[in-house]
Amino acid sequence: MERIGVVGAGAWGTALAKLLAEKGHAVGLWVWERELAMTMAREYENSLYLPGVELPETIEITTSLAEVARGRSALLLVTPSHILRSVSASLLPFITESTLLIIATKGLEPNSCMTMLQVLHEVTSSIRTSAVLSGPTFAKEVSRGLPAAAVAASTETTVAMQVQNLLSTPIFRVYAGSDPLGVELGGAIKNVIAIAAGIVDGLGLGHNALAALITRGLHEMSRLGVTMGARAETFAGLAGIGDLVLTCTGDLSRNRQLGLALGRGASLSELLQRSPTVKEGINASRGAVDLARRFSVDMPICQEIHAVLFEHRSPQEAVASLLGRALKLEEA
Repeated sequence: MERIGVVGAGAWGTALAKLLAEKGHAVGLWVWERELAMTMAREYENSLYLPGVELPETIEITTSLAEVARGRSALLLVTPSHILRSVSASLLPFITESTLLIIATKGLEPNSCMTMLQVLHEVTSSIRTSAVLSGPTFAKEVSRGLPAAAVAASTETTVAMQVQNLLSTPIFRVYAGSDPLGVELGGAIKNVIAIAAGIVDGLGLGHNALAALITRGLHEMSRLGVTMGARAETFAGLAGIGDLVLTCTGDLSRNRQLGLALGRGASLSELLQRSPTVKEGINASRGAVDLARRFSVDMPICQEIHAVLFEHRSPQEAVASLLGRALKLEEA
C-alpha cells in the first residue's frame, strides 16, 4: 500500500482517486470547493462532477494542499490547465525530490501555450520524477469499472513503468511510453478537434464529413507535434488517435457537446453560463493557433474553431472556409 494524493476533484480526478483506493492505496483527494468537500465527506459521492458514483469511504477528502501532499509517495495533478501553475507552486513546500508527480490534466496553459509538464518543470525549477497520463478515458466509464486503456509517458522509462504499475488494474490497462511531449499535445489538441466534430454533427453534415474531419484533425495534431520534437508514432497510439476518436464521437465528451450546441445555434457565452465544467478545448484552441503560428505549421481546423469561439465566425462559415481551401496532396 502506498500513500497517494490526487490534486483536483473534477470527474477525472475523482475517478482516479476511486481507482487507487479500490487498489488498496491510502488516497487523499484535494477538493477546491469547500462546500463540495463537506458534501463528499458526508455522502461519499461527487454530486457535482461525477454524480451517481459511490466513492470508497477510505478516501480522505480535504481542502488542504498540505494534507493531500505531505508524506505521499506520488501526487496526481488533475486540475484545470489554467490553475496548474499556481497549484503546483503551492504544493512545493510539501513535496520532496523523491515525490512522483503525475500530470493527468489534458490541456495547454493559457498565454504561454506550455504543456502541463513544461509548466510543472518551470515551477519546480528542477526536473523532478515526473510523468504524464493520457488516453481515451471517460471518467464516468472508468469509475463504473468498464474496461479502458491509457498511456503513462516519461523521458525515463523506469518512471513510466512505475506509473504503469501504480495505476493498472484488471480492467484499467496502462501502457508505458517515452514521449511525454507527444502524449500531452495529443491530449490537448484533440479537444479542439472534438469541438469541430460536435459542430459537424450539430449541423447534420453526416458520417462522411465526421470521418474526414477526424482524419485531417489527426494530421494537424501530428504535424504540429513532430515539428515541436514529438514522435509521429505517438499520434497513432492511445494518446493520439485513440483519444481523438473517443472525444470526437462519444457523447460523454464535454468538448463534443460544446460543438454540438454551437452547431445547433447556441452562443458560447450562454453555454459557459449553463455548465460549471471546464471545456479544455476552448483554451487549447488559443494555444494551438499560437503554436501553429510560432512553428509555421498549417492547422486550418484549429484556426477555424478559434475563429468560431473568439472571432464571431459562424459554424457554417467555418465549414465553408475549410471546404473552400485549395486542393492539395493528402500527405501535405
